[in-house]
Amino acid sequence: MARKAARRKAPRSSSRKAAAPQRPAPANTREAIVGAFMELLTEKRFEEIGLADVAERAGISLAELRGEFNSTLGIVAAHVKQIDQAVLAGSEDMADEDMADEPARDRLFDVLMRRLEAMAPDRAALRSLMRSAMFNPGLAFALNAMAVRSQQWMLTAAGIPCAGPGGMIRAQGLALLFARVLRTFVDDDEDNSRTMAALDRALSSGERCVMFLDRLCNLAPRPERRRRRRRDYEDEAGEAA
Repeated sequence: MARKAARRKAPRSSSRKAAAPQRPAPANTREAIVGAFMELLTEKRFEEIGLADVAERAGISLAELRGEFNSTLGIVAAHVKQIDQAVLAGSEDMADEDMADEPARDRLFDVLMRRLEAMAPDRAALRSLMRSAMFNPGLAFALNAMAVRSQQWMLTAAGIPCAGPGGMIRAQGLALLFARVLRTFVDDDEDNSRTMAALDRALSSGERCVMFLDRLCNLAPRPERRRRRRRDYEDEAGEAA
């Protein structure tokens, strides 16, 4: 018998404020660089952070930094990939909690909440990065591309198809919805109660949009349909001749 979705509930309010989650100690040079960059983002805007600043904060030489990354944007991409890997590594928990039998929306809610939990140590850095993106179209475009790629993995982790044009639409739509949730997340308390409510609302509205877009994709003529129609037309023309 399928169990009800294990929706995450905010802990009861307490007079003692929850301690902010800490970033794990770096296991290698690459992780140390990413950690140093995220620390710098809490102090400076993205466009103010130079490669020399990152090397100094990470305690490495410029040569070592160059061996790992080409640019500060590459470091951001590495951070996003780290979050992806942390969420995907925990995807087996969904089977343990019988989440595989739950509706797609509940599975996606669980995956995205785990993503937000993994991002919690860098809440201030994300706030800074989002502010920079508001005034830097190039940065905003690059961040969106990273977000779409990440959401393809999140959809896969939730057992939701993301291949083909329809999958790309789902991933882009989810990236935009998740960006709206992040605006709440970066200023939320550690219990993430407002973030959970925002995510729940976003997924509710997203369901309606995805169903509409899926219908449009089904109505759009696919290449194989066009080729079949052309062959049928050519056959009919040949018979008429």
